[in-house]
Amino acid sequence: MAKILLVEDDLGLQRMVRDWLTFEHHLVETADNGRDGMDKLQFYEYDLVILDWELPSMTGIEICKAFRTQGGTTPVLLLTGKGTISDKESGFEAGADDYLTKPFHLKELSLRLRSLLRRSSAALQGDTLKFRDLELEPSNHCVMRQGKDLQLLPKEFALLEFFMRHPNQVFSAEALLSRVWTSENETSVDAVSTCIKRLRKKVDIEGQLSVIKTVHGVGYKLEPE
Repeated sequence: MAKILLVEDDLGLQRMVRDWLTFEHHLVETADNGRDGMDKLQFYEYDLVILDWELPSMTGIEICKAFRTQGGTTPVLLLTGKGTISDKESGFEAGADDYLTKPFHLKELSLRLRSLLRRSSAALQGDTLKFRDLELEPSNHCVMRQGKDLQLLPKEFALLEFFMRHPNQVFSAEALLSRVWTSENETSVDAVSTCIKRLRKKVDIEGQLSVIKTVHGVGYKLEPE
């Protein structure tokens, strides 16, 4: 699962791409104008950004340039109807990592995103994740512990996947909100606490310490054996 920002003012195309990427188990946040897209990039973290070139208030090229100038390293894919070599050169010079000309096939979009995610070393489309006796398969949304299939809700799955991709690291509730929840959600620290409680009930084994440790005053982490 990747957390993706999609900035596209064509609402029909935006919905189509969002639904497609959500079906592929990604967490997709949207904006329909350049200024809102730039604001989200400044306040939230993403694994990948998809920018339309022509946007109201601020173009995709302007967003990309500003983001790179501020030190942003997240992979950026530009969507545009412009297809000349000079147009592509402008996009890459602005800091884009890849370029997809409209109209495009959704499967091609998926292939390009997977390539960008691999190159970013996030390995978000990787093989089975393992931690202790937990196994998580991102591609088919499957989680098992000691051979038992665990039925997790989408947010629980996303939270566990994030923890398993960052083993032995402590994350505050605020950091988890930024990485696992979208800004469109009505979220709070209590939402993180509630989700972790539900996840523990499904993942933990009775009589054993929880796999998710609370580090008091700091946050949460996966607890090694």
